[in-house]
Amino acid sequence: MAINGKHALSLLDKINNNNAQQEYYLTDIVSIASCEGLDVRVIEVPFNNVIGVNNCFELSEVDTLWQKRKACDFMLSGVTILKPESVYFSYDTEIEPGVLIEPNVYFGPGVKVQSGAVIRAFSYLEGAFVGADTQIGPYARLRPGTELARSVKVGNFCEIKQAKVGEAAKINHLSYIGDAEIGSHTNIGAGTITCNYDGFHKYKTMIDDNVFIGSNSALVAPLIIGKDSYIASGSVITEDVPINSLALGRARQVIKENRATKLRTRLSINKRKK
Repeated sequence: MAINGKHALSLLDKINNNNAQQEYYLTDIVSIASCEGLDVRVIEVPFNNVIGVNNCFELSEVDTLWQKRKACDFMLSGVTILKPESVYFSYDTEIEPGVLIEPNVYFGPGVKVQSGAVIRAFSYLEGAFVGADTQIGPYARLRPGTELARSVKVGNFCEIKQAKVGEAAKINHLSYIGDAEIGSHTNIGAGTITCNYDGFHKYKTMIDDNVFIGSNSALVAPLIIGKDSYIASGSVITEDVPINSLALGRARQVIKENRATKLRTRLSINKRKK
């Protein structure tokens, strides 16, 4: 609805709430203006441009229309979206041309994705910066404060929070990286976690360039791991690791030969007793 400015205030003053809902309806201005002999005209516009929202269902309908428009704008700019109706965008989502988005991806507020990135299916991003040529997911979660440099890989069932990840670093499987800085070309093995919270405070993990973290490692913050270092698989690391060092933090393996048969017999007897 468009109103001549010189008539707007006088017309608004004449709106009343004499209706069942006791609400003030801006649309009453049309009849008021007509009764006062002002020029009133109807201009036909697309329904999508003037749809009203009075409840949650109508809000969802409007959001669906907006999502379709947003996806269309991205695809016309050069973004590939494999199943647009399954992807959710926020009002401020920024995606550069050349990005590939697979089905069922959610973009929360504050996400920027640079050209060449691939966002695989069922990933959830919010408050995150995704560098060029980076690969995310499937089933990855990027939480606020995540900054991924160029060519980073964050694989399936990984969660990143308040962390900076350097160029070409890899976090490929089943990891939690929170409150951390990870250098370039560093590899984070499957099942690795940063232990950043003691129940009261958050602590930071600093991992330098070209570090190899073995699978199923627990990095207990605050912690600094120097450049070119190796962390053995299954380690619990509680002390800083110097540059170019090998760190092991696990119990020594014990082998008792020819004991498997005795163990099976004992377990079988115990099972029968139950």
